[in-house]
Amino acid sequence: MTQQYDLAVIGGGPVGAALALEAARRRLRVLVLEARHAEAPSGENRPLALSYGSRLILEHIRIWDQLAPATPIGRIHVSQRGGIGRTEMTAAEARLPALGYMVDYTGLLLRLEAALEQTSVSVIRGARVTSIAHDAASARVEFERENSFHDAIAAVVALADGGAAALDVGVRTRDYDQVAITARVTTARPHGNTAFERFTSRGPIALLPYEHNYALVWTLAPARGESLYSAPSGAFLAALRTAFGERVGAFLDVGERHLHRLTLRVSERATIGRLALVGNASQSLHPVAGQGFNLGLRDAWELAAELARRGAGSPEVLSAYGKRRRIDRAAGIAFTDLLVNIFSNDNAALRAMRGIGLTALGCVPPAKDFLVRRMVFGARA
Repeated sequence: MTQQYDLAVIGGGPVGAALALEAARRRLRVLVLEARHAEAPSGENRPLALSYGSRLILEHIRIWDQLAPATPIGRIHVSQRGGIGRTEMTAAEARLPALGYMVDYTGLLLRLEAALEQTSVSVIRGARVTSIAHDAASARVEFERENSFHDAIAAVVALADGGAAALDVGVRTRDYDQVAITARVTTARPHGNTAFERFTSRGPIALLPYEHNYALVWTLAPARGESLYSAPSGAFLAALRTAFGERVGAFLDVGERHLHRLTLRVSERATIGRLALVGNASQSLHPVAGQGFNLGLRDAWELAAELARRGAGSPEVLSAYGKRRRIDRAAGIAFTDLLVNIFSNDNAALRAMRGIGLTALGCVPPAKDFLVRRMVFGARA
C-alpha cells in the first residue's frame, strides 16, 4: 500500500534533516529518503561556519546544545593583499553574543540524525529516487532500495542537499576557474576568536577560528592549487605565509588537505509544481563569506513555516514559499558572486576602489551594521 505524507524530503544531509525535524515539530507527516545507508558518515573533522541566525534555528529544533564545543567568532577582519583598506566587524558592535560559530559538519549531521530517530519522521536509507511525478495536488516519488521498487505520495516534495539529482530542475552553472584548499592550520598566535578574510588577486584566503586552531579555506587558480595541494607541508606553509602575511604569526603546521573545484550552481526556480528546492539543490555558492549553508538552513526554516501556516495541501503554499525566499536567495547569490568578481583580480584601479570601500565601510557604522545583520540573518533581516 502506498504511504501518504504531507512532506517528502529527498536528501537527508543537514539541511534536509533540519527541514524534517522542524516540519515534524509542526505536526506534519514527514518522509525522508536518503541515498546513504545506515552507516555513520566519514569521521573526517570538517569545519562548518554557522551564522548566529543559524544558531537560533538550531536552538529552535533543539540541536544547538548538543554541538559543543562550538567555537564562537567574535570578530571578523577583512583586508586585501597588496592594497590599502581594511575593516573589522565585531559581535559587540552588532549587539550579538557572536557573529557566528565553527562546528564539526559530521557532528552536526550525526546529532540531526539522532534527533530524527526520536520523532515520528519516517527515514528510509539506501533509497535511490528514480522518478518524481506531480500534479496540482500532490507528487508521487518512486525509489529503489535493496533491488526492489517502492513509491510514496506527498502533498509537497522537498529536494534538499544533493536531492536535485533526482530531477532535471533547470540549473545554471558558472565555473569560477578556481579551486579551494581546505585544511586545519596551527599558528604561532592564538586565534582569539577572530576570523580573517584576506582577498588576493586569485581569490580569498579565509582563516576561521576552530577549536584551538584555524580552519583554512584558500582559493587559488587551479594549477597553483593542485601544486600546493600535494606540496610538502613546509612548502605549503611558506606559500601560505607569503600569501596571507603575518597577522597570525608563523604558520606552524597543517593537517590533511582537501581540494575542491569552485562552481556556482543555481536552480532557475525555487519551486516547480509541488516541488520545493532547499539548500544545495536550490543553490550551491562560492565559499567566500560563508553564506551557502546558512542560506540553505533559512530555506528549510521558511518552507516548514509555510507548510504549517497554510497546510501542505494548499495550492498557494509553494508559491508563498518561493516569494518569501526570493529576496534572501537572490541577495545571497549576488553578494557572493559580486565578492568573487570584484576581489579576485589584480586590476590596479579596482584595487584602489576596493581599498576605499573597505576603509569607508569601517568609518560608516550604519552601513557596516546593515551588512553585518544581513550576513548574520539574511536579506529579510
